[in-house]
Amino acid sequence: MNSAAPVRFLKGHGTENDFVIIPDPDGTLELSPAVVARLCDRRAGIGGDGLLRVVRSAAHPEARAMADEAEWFMDYRNADGSVAEMCGNGVRVFARYLRRAGLADAGDLAVATRAGVRRVHVAKDGDITVHMGAARLPDGPEPSVTVTVGERDWPARNVNMGNPHAVAFVDDLDHAGDLLTAPAVAPAGAYPEGVNVEFVVDRGPRHVALRVHERGSGETRSCGTGACAVMVAAARRDGVDPSADGVPATYTVDVPGGRLVITERADGGVEMTGPAVIVAEGTVDPEWFTASREAAPRENDRSNG
Repeated sequence: MNSAAPVRFLKGHGTENDFVIIPDPDGTLELSPAVVARLCDRRAGIGGDGLLRVVRSAAHPEARAMADEAEWFMDYRNADGSVAEMCGNGVRVFARYLRRAGLADAGDLAVATRAGVRRVHVAKDGDITVHMGAARLPDGPEPSVTVTVGERDWPARNVNMGNPHAVAFVDDLDHAGDLLTAPAVAPAGAYPEGVNVEFVVDRGPRHVALRVHERGSGETRSCGTGACAVMVAAARRDGVDPSADGVPATYTVDVPGGRLVITERADGGVEMTGPAVIVAEGTVDPEWFTASREAAPRENDRSNG
């Protein structure tokens, strides 16, 4: 990366799950974990739950095999700088950026991610729908997974939406605690690469609300893949299985930052519909980038006080 050149960024969010967006079409920027963590720092950087690097699939070694299907690759990083497979809210914000930048038209487009190609429908005005793929549930009997916060514990359902989720149904969302640290999940080997943990309450028929701890980011205002995992978990709990029934099922999922509508189709595919907003754009000082590359990693402060 040329340290003398300022780096362009944008800031966006999907149901208040917020992201730093770095356009890098040719994949030339050196975004180390330390730099990503600093960019996402809410006091020392721009601030965000994660970072979306916009790069052509053909220019990124992890996405070249998908270049014929999707021109653009969403190189997503968690707020601590770690790499993540997928981010549902991030895909919507990514698509909103492509539309804003004139890199995609309204209508259907494809986005490459580490979890595979995701199909997206961008309306001229309004919400964005992402085809999230099918949920992956454990084969055979449901394994025994337990989530613990303080002195309370709950059984959790294992749902994979391209990234892993443990979904626990609780009586009160406050029982999840402050979610500043990751809830304990047992057995320890159930999720060797970490897990996103959702706490869920019922609001009405096919209407639930959640709080989430995202691995590498802490509690966030929304999690798109988490909302999809919660919808599938709630449907199975309710005896609903569109693949077996042949009837699509739609749930409303409230998150702290807004509302998402999740549909599981009869073919098993899951669709998520919700808003995506670009709120600002600017440039990052090149001297700050140099200092961030040389600085020791620092925990991303997520407090709102």
